[in-house]
This record gives sequence, structure tokens and C-alpha cells, in this order.
Amino acid sequence: MSAHAQFAPEASGGSSVHLTIPAKAEYIALVRLALSGLSRLRPLSEETLGDLKLAVTEACSNSVRHGYSEGDEGVVDVVYELQSDRLVIEVADDGPGFTPAGERTDEDSPTEGGLGIAIIRAVSDEFEAGERRPGRGSRLRFAKFLDR
Repeated sequence: MSAHAQFAPEASGGSSVHLTIPAKAEYIALVRLALSGLSRLRPLSEETLGDLKLAVTEACSNSVRHGYSEGDEGVVDVVYELQSDRLVIEVADDGPGFTPAGERTDEDSPTEGGLGIAIIRAVSDEFEAGERRPGRGSRLRFAKFLDR
């Protein structure tokens, strides 16, 4: 199983990159590299790029760690949408899905999985989590507003 990437300019003037990686920890570095490459299309501050790298690493780590049962092979799909005012990132898998622990009200003692969601929420300007499709998979979508 190998990684696959696709770049697509959009009619709105934005661009999107779709990256599919095997659900294995060693491929997460590719996701970070793709994000660094996008920063060449639209310069990002070091702080913004660092925040987004952290968030996408946490999101992919959740999919790799929790998305598939031990021994099951699967993929993680990552879509980057570079819009005029924001960079939107979506990370999805076809695993059994989850209820985001970050939705809990007890913020003082988040679980390991909940901590990753809390980190993504903290560094993003927009965040949503849910099923990839009814009854299956998980999807995290988050955005960071960009300076004009």
C-alpha cells in the first residue's frame, strides 16, 4: 500500500490537495510535508504553520491509532483546501467511528484521545467532528483563518 496525492485548482481561485496514506504512523510525516508544500502557494506565518502541523498530526494520529482494529489495513484521507481567507483541513478514515472525547464537559482531565481533539480545537479557528458517512468512519475538519 502506498500514498497517493492529487492537486486540483478550483474555479473559485483556491486550490485543494487530496492525500491518501496507509493508516500507519510512519506515513504521517508525508501529511506534514504536504502542508509545508502548500505554504509555498500561500505564505503562512511560522506560528500558523506550526499550529496546523500540530493539528493535522493529532488528527492523523487519531485515525491511525483508533480508526482500524489491530491488524486491519486501512487508509487515512487528508484534504487541504486553500481558500482566499483560510486553510481548511479534513482528515477522514473508514474505521468504526468515534464520539469525540473533546465534547466532554470535564476539561480538567481529558483522556489521551480527548487531548488530541482538545489540541486541534485550541489551534483552529473552526472545528467539526463527525461520521465520514452514516454509521461508518470518522471525519475531523478544521480551519485556520489566514492574514490577507
